[in-house]
Amino acid sequence: MTHVVVIGGGAIGLMTAYQLATDGARVTLVDARRTGQGAAEVNAGWVCPAESAPVPGPGMISTSLRWMLRRDSPLYIRPSLDPQFVKFMLGMWRSCNAPAQQAGFEAHLRLAASSGEAYDRYRSDGLDFELRHDGLLMAFTDPHNLEHHRGLLELARRFDRDPQVLVGDDVRVQEPKLSDRVIGGIYFPREEHLDPPALMGALHRRLLELGVTILENAPIDGAEHGWASGGDGIRSITAGGQQVGGDAYVLAAGAWTGPISRLLGVPLPVRPGKGYSIDVEPYDLRSSVNLSDAKVAVTPLARNLRLAGTMEFAGLDEELNQVRVGAILRAPSAYFRDWTPPAGPVTPKAGIRPMTPDGIPVVGRLGSLSNTYVSSGHGMQGITLGPGSALALSRMVLHGETPDVLVPFAPQRFTRALVRRTPTRRDLAADAA
Repeated sequence: MTHVVVIGGGAIGLMTAYQLATDGARVTLVDARRTGQGAAEVNAGWVCPAESAPVPGPGMISTSLRWMLRRDSPLYIRPSLDPQFVKFMLGMWRSCNAPAQQAGFEAHLRLAASSGEAYDRYRSDGLDFELRHDGLLMAFTDPHNLEHHRGLLELARRFDRDPQVLVGDDVRVQEPKLSDRVIGGIYFPREEHLDPPALMGALHRRLLELGVTILENAPIDGAEHGWASGGDGIRSITAGGQQVGGDAYVLAAGAWTGPISRLLGVPLPVRPGKGYSIDVEPYDLRSSVNLSDAKVAVTPLARNLRLAGTMEFAGLDEELNQVRVGAILRAPSAYFRDWTPPAGPVTPKAGIRPMTPDGIPVVGRLGSLSNTYVSSGHGMQGITLGPGSALALSRMVLHGETPDVLVPFAPQRFTRALVRRTPTRRDLAADAA
């Protein structure tokens, strides 16, 4: 039985460990803190292939420069002259074109094709979490923004997402809570949403039932290289002061993938993009709603209403910016006719998403390491792309296959010119900044 060590206990790490275990592997999961924290629980919970276009796209450069002048804008980029940061941002801006975004969108749609079935399968396997099949509504107050998004619908139609453009009062037929300021919308009836903390807890419990060893509060601080099956690979890692060995390793450490990949000797350009979520009192909506102009996700759950949004390109910290929290709380006022921000105290949380320069994940073999793989860089699409990533990567790890669906996500697009080397302290500090 193949023993696979999964590094990272966020959404991707938990799903990958679950898939490997159900496919017959012996699995050890290692996390620097408790599983299911950070971006794994601080997200909108959307299963939304139709909304999975990469972040870089036409108009992003001008929009980001304009937003940089507003403290409460949906996007913040902390200025930095660090060469790695500058290289990352230049790579992202080079991807801000229609062909690159369309190619990435199509790759996401293919990878997410089985996500809905996968979550139904999770529940059939005894995982207890709220999953709703109510669709997703994009709401617009800006007619130009609505027209821009119409241009992305052809791909969604090709992949059977059935987008429905609603203009004027037709959008209020779909969602009566919308105000007259909303001029139209796009409804995707096949999209779903779930409760992220409940899913993370359910995955953790099921992994224990499957016999998976889970090591929490065990940060990675070393790796031993040596001969592995097929060539140079990882012989063991040091986590929380103990040595952990296995036949194969999967790096699924989310926003911490950058520093850990450097520690393994094959650095990847995965950088942190901070987002926020705020749980408020329940609000009666027919489906999840994307407040598209404000870039705020609204998710109705049985226990509460979740608001999520913002993108901050800064460091590996989860500090809260109250100005941006306030902007998220105010955003629904322009879209819902009877919305008022919560009068009492709220408890916002921050999570750090793993971002890549081209906006699509890195999933596959890590550099020249024969027994080491990576699944990271899913950005804001971890819940949407996670099941497909886990299914395809499990085939690669356990059977040596490279499913066609993984070809666009090959890490070699970033590691082809690299020679593995031992990182310096300066390298690790730069990645964490």
